[in-house]
Amino acid sequence: MPNTKSAEKRVRTNEKRAQRNRQARSRLRTAIKKVRQADSAESAAAAFQIATALLDRASARRLIHPNKADRTKSRLATFIQTLAAKTTA
Repeated sequence: MPNTKSAEKRVRTNEKRAQRNRQARSRLRTAIKKVRQADSAESAAAAFQIATALLDRASARRLIHPNKADRTKSRLATFIQTLAAKTTA
């Protein structure tokens, strides 16, 4: 239990921030899943644009490490390239 007024406020703000971070992380994971579950390379590319924007925003806000965002974008781009190669071949 917080003992001071400032500590009480800190508890409230921490809860709000944790909830906001949880929502942002969930939105990010959903966007990544949509890229992975896309049927065609075109739909995957469209989902990739959304996921890339969310990854960049999350890394800028330090929700995730910037290197993790870059690594995830790279892996998703490679996935889309292999998906496109499969559909053309």
